[in-house]
Amino acid sequence: MDTRQAFVMKLKSGCEEEYQRRHAAIWPELKQLLSDSGVYDYSIYFDKDTLSLFAFQRVRGNQGSQDLGTNPIVQKWWAYMADIMETNEDNSPLSIALPELFHMD
Repeated sequence: MDTRQAFVMKLKSGCEEEYQRRHAAIWPELKQLLSDSGVYDYSIYFDKDTLSLFAFQRVRGNQGSQDLGTNPIVQKWWAYMADIMETNEDNSPLSIALPELFHMD
């Protein structure tokens, strides 16, 4: 079953260009892990007024990128991104899942 998932994260002030630079060079092994885990059609948008990152992804199954935290590749990515994002103690991004209230095909 395919699902749609959305969540919000926060960028630290002044880090927009660095965030874009790092994602433009996303690690091939991370992309492969996401694909192998069923994540596809993944986009992240930025609201400069609130420093909010809005993420949307489609997932084959019920688990998305936010469910891969035990994987060493993901943990390494979190550590790499921790200096430019608001994070938890384990370097995972502070993230709020957003329930879908409306969808139109």
